[in-house]
Amino acid sequence: MELRSLRYFLTTAAEGNMTRAAEVLHITQPTLSRQLMDLEKELGTTLVIRGKKGLTLTDDGMFFRQRAEEIVELADRLEQRFAEKNDIVSGIINIGAAEAVGSRTLAKLIHDFSQKHPLVQFRLYSEIADQVKERLDKGLADVGLLMEPVDIQKYEYLRLAQKETWGILLRRDHPLAEKELITPEDIAPYPLIMPIREQVRDVILNWIGKEEKELRIPLMFNLLSNAALLVEEGLGCAFCMDGAVAVRSSPNLKFIPIASERDTHSVLVWKKNQLFSPASSLFIQEINMMRMQMR
Repeated sequence: MELRSLRYFLTTAAEGNMTRAAEVLHITQPTLSRQLMDLEKELGTTLVIRGKKGLTLTDDGMFFRQRAEEIVELADRLEQRFAEKNDIVSGIINIGAAEAVGSRTLAKLIHDFSQKHPLVQFRLYSEIADQVKERLDKGLADVGLLMEPVDIQKYEYLRLAQKETWGILLRRDHPLAEKELITPEDIAPYPLIMPIREQVRDVILNWIGKEEKELRIPLMFNLLSNAALLVEEGLGCAFCMDGAVAVRSSPNLKFIPIASERDTHSVLVWKKNQLFSPASSLFIQEINMMRMQMR
């Protein structure tokens, strides 16, 4: 299986039309059609269904598309790694980031690094922690911003100084809106919108002192931006971090911290024993310098 075949398939899937894909790839339509049929024969499955209105991916086609994207991205990064071996620092640094106050520190790091190395381009993926870790583990991200609790055994890391504050996002006309702190007794009777991430949800349930089945949980979410709309609609109150609230602010909503003695921080992580590009290595050096300054 050649990388060229993967690129042909991905372009065809993106365009949804054989003629347009051939034009983008600067090849003839019969050539593209033959390449796709050879690929399907090699895999022993049908990837696309050809119809009058265009192409539709089969289930195998959708699965293959995801894996092909990962393979092509890794191949591009490998080529880039060798192309970057010169005195001028350039290239791409991939970062996965959860919603957190620590994003401000990450933003400053990126800005300062860009000032020093203007030819370097960053790609920032805003995702939940599990997706960030998956990118790191597959080599699709160089650095990740995660929130505690997190298993950092596989990673080098920097624990950021800023405290991440857990709280409740609710409507301003909610009965609890005038409180300065929310206690477990305050919030337990109301419908709760919870994070999907099980590790975080367990911490919240432990704080409330109840099992999931004892609470009303109409919705679980990964990123707050859409869940906040449902808070605004009155579906329930959302557990979240103050750093995430900045992503979706509304005059109709209010964030109130919870009464907890537990400190939560965000961490910058990168894989142990991994070969990074020159640009990524320099960026990690900047993080390590920050770590030395914090000691």
